[in-house]
Amino acid sequence: MNPWFRKAAALAAAAFLFASCQSGPAPAARLPEADPSPAARTEPLLDELQERTFRYFWDLTNLENGLVPDRWPTPSFSSVAAVGFGLTAYPIGVERGYITRDEARRRVLTTLRFLASAPQGPSSRGVTGYKGFFYHFLDMKTGERFEMVELSTIDTTLLLGGILLCQSYFDAENAEEAEIRALADTLYRRVEWDWAQPHPPLVNHGWKPEVGFLPHDWGGGGYDESMILYVLALGSPTHSIAEEAWTKLTEGFQWAPFYGQEYIPFNALFGYQYSHVWIDFKGIRDAYMRARGIDYFENSRRATYAHRAYAIANPGAWKDYGENIWGLTACDGPADVTLTLHGRSRTFHTYWARGCSATETTDDGTIAPTAAAASIAEWPASGRIPACASSPSNSATSRW
Repeated sequence: MNPWFRKAAALAAAAFLFASCQSGPAPAARLPEADPSPAARTEPLLDELQERTFRYFWDLTNLENGLVPDRWPTPSFSSVAAVGFGLTAYPIGVERGYITRDEARRRVLTTLRFLASAPQGPSSRGVTGYKGFFYHFLDMKTGERFEMVELSTIDTTLLLGGILLCQSYFDAENAEEAEIRALADTLYRRVEWDWAQPHPPLVNHGWKPEVGFLPHDWGGGGYDESMILYVLALGSPTHSIAEEAWTKLTEGFQWAPFYGQEYIPFNALFGYQYSHVWIDFKGIRDAYMRARGIDYFENSRRATYAHRAYAIANPGAWKDYGENIWGLTACDGPADVTLTLHGRSRTFHTYWARGCSATETTDDGTIAPTAAAASIAEWPASGRIPACASSPSNSATSRW
């Protein structure tokens, strides 16, 4: 396993899902020790958010195979990315005192054993994945491909983020934790990143047995959530890709001002959060970021400030947008419909990648609480935004 990523995975505490507002470096080998006693909890809202988030994964996972539902309470398939977030949540649950280490170890073993033994192959049915990758959605009970979904490179990557965090966390010298580390190593090593490159040096979005590779590759056309994918692909000890991939990834980045900040634009906040769940980018600079004097963590921080400033300015004149109601990301919405409200035509969507940036804004008035909550780790400990993040004056003339 790539030692740089192993350290990075250990540094992560899935901050965007579970972080408190404390600042300072995390230890290199373990998640920070936490006192689960009531006296140690000083932010009731954050404490409740952390525990309720953890409980989603702990209470709803299929105990037979470790698969996590994509949504609830409606009947749902499993998302392999959600499984990765679940595997990330279990060590945090131990550190917060929600479960014991033994309970977490058993759940992780169930999950990794299933993933390692589940059938893989080129068939369109009866398999969980192919070439080490997993299908985006899986049947909750059987683990087999759900309908006609793609073999997803990015969702497999997010799954691996959770797997490798567990490999670093469960470091005890006993048979079960040794098995966790071995299974994690097996799952990472068998992913054929170099196969998923119909247009090298970039990695493709995915593959379907019915049509082959999908039309698009990750990177080259702008910033997105794929940095962790390229870190894992570059660091693979068995199927690594060429170093030129990272250069190609950054070639499509743009640098633009937006609501008082200058940063690489991507409209939805999840693009600034996902890779950072498992990799601490503070102080890590590639050629692109060295030229701009910041790192990718600061880039995400600036995007967060800009999103809030956008909501305060409220150019779309949406009801209740402001300093405490903000954050656009991919989420469910009310309906796919166009309505006239207070004399203004409004188009709404169900699932949609909502966001705002210098290059694209997709805003139908739907605020996802997870967008702001997942930005906690990027917010200054003081809660105050630097002066450079001030927004333009509110030009909204009406609300609905």
